[in-house]
Amino acid sequence: MAETELEKAEKRYAQAKARLQALKNRETTRQRKMDTRRKVILGGALLDLAERDSNAAAMLDRLVRNLPRAQDQKAFVDWGGPSSGDDAPSASPSPPDPDASS
Repeated sequence: MAETELEKAEKRYAQAKARLQALKNRETTRQRKMDTRRKVILGGALLDLAERDSNAAAMLDRLVRNLPRAQDQKAFVDWGGPSSGDDAPSASPSPPDPDASS
């Protein structure tokens, strides 16, 4: 049985609709990846700045303490924050090494 003109048009329409959806999905994925990349870059820049600037280190500590979602807070349970310089506050000071005073 031969396809009617209407069936051919519906088939082309469905194919075009599928191509459009695939393009939209690719664009959404591209945007999500770029958003993630920006967040990673900014996070790294913030960590780097916190290594050098006590105000940035304090702000980073405040941000971590005030994370609203418990699952996000869990990611920082074992994290000591940026390794502090002389002027940056340490998030978790280590106990003194008894062997170091020889």
